[in-house]
Amino acid sequence: MTQLPRRKIVSPLQRGWASARLMQERHRLLIRNELSQVRGLIPILMKHRNGEQWSKKERAILLRDLRALSSLSPYLIPLLMPGGILMFPLLAWWLDSRRKERKDTVDR
Repeated sequence: MTQLPRRKIVSPLQRGWASARLMQERHRLLIRNELSQVRGLIPILMKHRNGEQWSKKERAILLRDLRALSSLSPYLIPLLMPGGILMFPLLAWWLDSRRKERKDTVDR
């Protein structure tokens, strides 16, 4: 007699944990992607500190990179706080709810 494969029973806590892990992974990849785009920022910033002038191209790069970093600030602040990593699910929920409100106002 063949046995049917058993279904693994997943508790709500396990589902919540898996959901939090997936959310954390998405945000980790987002932050890594944004930070990889601003890799050459420090040498350009140091150029001005050392008394040299920025070219127009370097100013454009600075502006682009600083804008990319400013979009990350809500993600980086919780990392600096004690126990901040635990705030990521709350932060993701808050950012998502703000996005939904904007879509509703734009659709009207």
